[in-house]
Amino acid sequence: MTTSLLLVDIQNDYFPGGKMELVNPLDAAQKAYMLLQCFREHGGYHVHIQHVALKPNATFFISGDRGTDIHDSVAHFEGEPLVQKHYPNSFRETNLLELLKRWGVERVVIAGMMTHMCVDATARAAADFGFQVIVAEDACATRDLKYGETLIPAEHVHKAFLAALKSYGQVMKSEEVIVQLAALQAKT
Repeated sequence: MTTSLLLVDIQNDYFPGGKMELVNPLDAAQKAYMLLQCFREHGGYHVHIQHVALKPNATFFISGDRGTDIHDSVAHFEGEPLVQKHYPNSFRETNLLELLKRWGVERVVIAGMMTHMCVDATARAAADFGFQVIVAEDACATRDLKYGETLIPAEHVHKAFLAALKSYGQVMKSEEVIVQLAALQAKT
């Protein structure tokens, strides 16, 4: 079964000094890098997805700003596919679906930021398009949210969304993803 890694919005604005710093983005990026290296070393398909805001009042991912750049931890190499998006769902008004279909992809592994927004929207859309979905839980990061006067810690936001995403596919640690994909590859 052909698999592609989707690296969703691992961009400078989410890291220390960025305009929308997340909780523990470096830890998540290290795990995403581990997955990326696995796909690179074994000739696997992988796509960097970059969010650029369209709204004139956007506070981050502003077009032309270094905050939109892919973070060095998962550096985009020349020749690697890069899909630019403007909405949380990485498939919406992009060529991502066309690209995955052209490669014959049936399964996607998703890593990226933010768990509660773009990772969630992309995973659900991928499942709706018929892809088998694996979310690499430790290769994703999010932030604290507020609802009314209640502060919801990033860890709770992250786990709540991952729990819901289990209805759309598998949720597992990066090392488990690599082991599972290696085992499946060995069978073919």
